Amino acid sequence: MSDIEALKKELPPFQIFDLIPQYAAQGFIDPERTDLLKWAGIYPQRPQEDGYLMMRVRVPGAEFATSTLREVAAIAEEYGRGFLDVTDRQAFQFHWLTIDKIPRIFERLEPLGLHPRGACGDTVRAVIASPLAGLDAREVLDVRPIAHAMEGTLTGNDDFQDLPRKFKMSLTGTPELEGIHLVNDVGFLAHTVNGPDGEKQVGFDVWVGGGLGAVAHLAKRLGVFIRPDEVVEVGRAIAGAYRDHGYRVNRKKSRLKFLIKDIGVERFREIVETEYLGRQLPDGPPAPVARFGGNDVLGVNPQKDGLNYVVVATTVGRLDPHKARGLADLADRYGKGVLRTTAFQNMMIPHVRTEDVAALTAELERLDLAPKTTLRGTTIACTGTQFCRLALTETKARTARLVDELEGKFADLDVPFTVNLTGCSNACTRYQVADLGFMGALRGEEEVYNVHLAGSLGQAQRTGTKLKGVVPATRLSEYAGAVLADFQANKLPGESFVEYADRVGHERFTPETVLGAGREPTPEVVPA
Repeated sequence: MSDIEALKKELPPFQIFDLIPQYAAQGFIDPERTDLLKWAGIYPQRPQEDGYLMMRVRVPGAEFATSTLREVAAIAEEYGRGFLDVTDRQAFQFHWLTIDKIPRIFERLEPLGLHPRGACGDTVRAVIASPLAGLDAREVLDVRPIAHAMEGTLTGNDDFQDLPRKFKMSLTGTPELEGIHLVNDVGFLAHTVNGPDGEKQVGFDVWVGGGLGAVAHLAKRLGVFIRPDEVVEVGRAIAGAYRDHGYRVNRKKSRLKFLIKDIGVERFREIVETEYLGRQLPDGPPAPVARFGGNDVLGVNPQKDGLNYVVVATTVGRLDPHKARGLADLADRYGKGVLRTTAFQNMMIPHVRTEDVAALTAELERLDLAPKTTLRGTTIACTGTQFCRLALTETKARTARLVDELEGKFADLDVPFTVNLTGCSNACTRYQVADLGFMGALRGEEEVYNVHLAGSLGQAQRTGTKLKGVVPATRLSEYAGAVLADFQANKLPGESFVEYADRVGHERFTPETVLGAGREPTPEVVPA
């Protein structure tokens, strides 16, 4: 049994909430129970010896009031030196917190409906809910009621506080636009099938066993079609099967993906049906496949009610309090006082009248939050060495610099182009399923990036090809710019990068081929 498994048996993880007031009063954390803080969304911040913390907060249903965003901005300003991030699981993340302030932050979050409980740890993490829910005319079903029904029954539930490892879920209402289910432990995709009487029936295709990290697996179809009112029950059954049958000896092989790889999806379905549901689930066909995997819903889009939703590009998820308050003001003025987060570190203002779109866009540009549809909206980056103890390379500032340098040059691309960058192999920002995925590493003391090329959450449904060689951090923008220039100059109309790379060959994009051996790197300045 690993140390963390022994710790979970000694103290049920959610009981850490009972100890946090004691830690706050004494001003330090019991070092033997530090790992349990994850269940409260809390991690020690790098360098750990300084005593600062970062905290992740779940946003149920991915929707919240403008007053909520203002309070979140105030918390970041008062306790976190003004640092506020939007994560790629639709959550908020604070930095520079101290243990003595955590109880007060909890008190301020509770009336907002935001929850640190289960934001991290070996439990059901934040459920990704379609940010288009209730808005887009192409939607099959509004998944927000189901997302909220999962609160307390799956996320934050004591029954699932001791899973073998983290457990991630997603709910998709427009499967032809969103492909995030492929990298989750469980993904529910709404779609329609023809019933026995010829009438259309709305239900869900279920996928299981997705997960990235050092060993990536895309999810597999469970092969069923379930009703909307069965989603929570089936989700509980799958989580229960994982809790009781998942591996607990080697944490590197404890995710659901390894269990399903070993026993097969058919056997796993049998376990779920016989041991946890007590009935067989009906077979069903697959849902439609996303073409680009969610990134083609950037910018301004029509709603089914004649209004518009506007996706706001944050630039790698960083949103300071000034911008957050400005965004809240704009959502009040041009929308209906609500906002949403997306799974690509962006924000959304729904319910905007067509005649107000131009004015809103101009206001967003003044906040440096314009709804760009090219690189700024399709590039994500993890926390990196600025705060994360596991990271090997700097990420946020470096990736923001890449976007600043390149987005204007490729504004005319007629398809989305995704760049995902992470500071280590843990894939917090899904580097294996991007057009260009960069994984941070060290070569001696030099920061470098491995390149994973032409991964796809859309039609191809695959992880990217790991190319030979590495890109020095000092040449990251140079490399990405050269690949984009090649693509823009030689692609066919409407051709995605995945299609283009397959057509011309992946070896064309190895770091040595693109950068050339022996060339001097361009100087890099990364802000502290």
